[in-house]
Amino acid sequence: MRNCLVRPEEISSYTPTAAGSSSSSSFLHFTSPFRKNPIQEQTYQHEEEDDDYYQGLMECAEEPCETYEVVQTPQGFRCTVKAPSLLYKHIVGKRGDTRKKLEVETKTSISIPKPGQEGEIVITGQHRSGVISARTRIDVLLLTFRRKQPFTHFLAFFLNEAEVQERFLKFQEEVLEKCSMDHGVDSSIFQNPKKLHLTIGMLVLLSEQEIQQTCEMLQQCKEEFIDDISGGKPLEVEMAGIEYMNDDPGMVDVLYAKVHMKDGSNRLQELVDRVLERFQASGLIVKEWNSVKLHATVMNTLFRKDPNAEGRYNLYTADGKYIFKERESFDGRNILKLFENFSFGTLKLNSIHISQRFTVDSFGNYASCGQIDFS
Repeated sequence: MRNCLVRPEEISSYTPTAAGSSSSSSFLHFTSPFRKNPIQEQTYQHEEEDDDYYQGLMECAEEPCETYEVVQTPQGFRCTVKAPSLLYKHIVGKRGDTRKKLEVETKTSISIPKPGQEGEIVITGQHRSGVISARTRIDVLLLTFRRKQPFTHFLAFFLNEAEVQERFLKFQEEVLEKCSMDHGVDSSIFQNPKKLHLTIGMLVLLSEQEIQQTCEMLQQCKEEFIDDISGGKPLEVEMAGIEYMNDDPGMVDVLYAKVHMKDGSNRLQELVDRVLERFQASGLIVKEWNSVKLHATVMNTLFRKDPNAEGRYNLYTADGKYIFKERESFDGRNILKLFENFSFGTLKLNSIHISQRFTVDSFGNYASCGQIDFS
């Protein structure tokens, strides 16, 4: 896939909650919009045809927001909503019932683009309060069903430099040589060395416009604090030492390598935490954690049955179907004892990527839809 520079005029208008407008885009790259796995939608038990489910959502709606941009027209009032076409069906409802209910209860008319066509949802009505009420309810529906979508992308540093890949393969070789008799330890649970990465946060991006918005937000982060923290240079880090995720070293599902700054500073942690905070404030990342856990997965029992599994986030397939994966844990006690301080090498982190799940680029890594560079 080809990376190309995005000119400011090519980026759709986007005003995040906690960031100003972007200026120069000289370091912002956007990948040509050709996907190997088109984003599809999840099917749920309580779709919008369930009247009780709709009513429950409406009862949870907050008081109408007075900050919406409502335009007065000769016919009354008008307000527009931008939303990816994948979510239109939740506003329309089965046989159009959800839209009809919204229109009746708010005394408005709601125009929605046809399926597959990107555009704006247009709300019109005789009374401003009714238009605002309809907009509030539509926002609740959109947010609710967006949160049910599987993650499509993630922000990450790639950790697959040649030296690190070689050291990882050495780690795998030695673990299998010394610990293969331990319960659950075999070659199938090791990470693909070409996909070694450090995740900052998971994203649900349902249109090319939302990918562009993410690129713009990354650019804003670069200009506002990443350049200051990095000094405009790559961050030199060391990938060394191993740890496990759960509480019992005899029943491990995920083993990871620790990543830290070579100079002993806290700059990498500060940088990723501020990126996470900014994306959470904008709504592009749902707030789960206050801080990023710096780690690179090296062994994962999900890989045992599916080499393309993606950790705890692999709850859905690429076509949006929920899957349940039984996991056979492994005994990690000997591995932790023998390789506690194993060094996977040093590397320079120079780019944050917007990586797409369930894709592979020409180098065997996740396909990148865009990136910012430190230098």
